[in-house]
Amino acid sequence: MSDKVEERSLVNVTNRLFKDGYKADFKVTADGNHLCTMDDKSTFGPHEVRIVDFYRFEGQSNPDDMSILYAVETSSGMKGTISNSYGPYADENIENFMKQVEDLGKNLDKDDK
Repeated sequence: MSDKVEERSLVNVTNRLFKDGYKADFKVTADGNHLCTMDDKSTFGPHEVRIVDFYRFEGQSNPDDMSILYAVETSSGMKGTISNSYGPYADENIENFMKQVEDLGKNLDKDDK
């Protein structure tokens, strides 16, 4: 990657990720057990999702307005993003699902060593 572009806004990062192929918008199902596309056509369990990168943002007027954007890839090769509030306003389903994905990734890394 050449010169790092100022990426302090959620919109800028989302646009850059879209250009890099992260085109799907994901959500977590109501039961919190799966990641799915907004149209509910594709669904993935935690073991089928990998967090490629994540970005944290702080609100300009209020530091409590924090959010996190995940760039994810699925086992089918679908790439996209999912966002959540960060801290006390976080959606528990998203937070718990992404924690499961993160923990699975850590276990896979240990197995490789």
